[in-house]
Amino acid sequence: MIMKIMVIDDEPAVCNTLKKFLTKKGYEVITVLSGQEAIEKVKEERPKIILLDIRMPRMDGVETLKRIREIDKEAGIVMVTAVKEDEIGRKCLELGAYDYITKPIGLEYLETVLMVKILDFES
Repeated sequence: MIMKIMVIDDEPAVCNTLKKFLTKKGYEVITVLSGQEAIEKVKEERPKIILLDIRMPRMDGVETLKRIREIDKEAGIVMVTAVKEDEIGRKCLELGAYDYITKPIGLEYLETVLMVKILDFES
């Protein structure tokens, strides 16, 4: 079964880079550019893993995380941020995020985080 991953980031370049990388690794990748769009797509697509940017206009990643958790309690959500914000990171973990990582995203590290979460799903 192909693992479905959603990338939520208001920067198209980030979405495109992650989509290329993750598609090459064999994942099915859905990209969205806003929190509002993400909520609708999560209902339709039911991704197993979500990479969610924290700083986005209108609806930030923290609010998006809360809304996604109302729809899907099981998805592995990894928060992504451009600045090291430990307080926000802790809050996201309390709200049900699996992990948080900082930009620029180290693709090898990201792959490790994803593998650990996938193994978690399988156990």
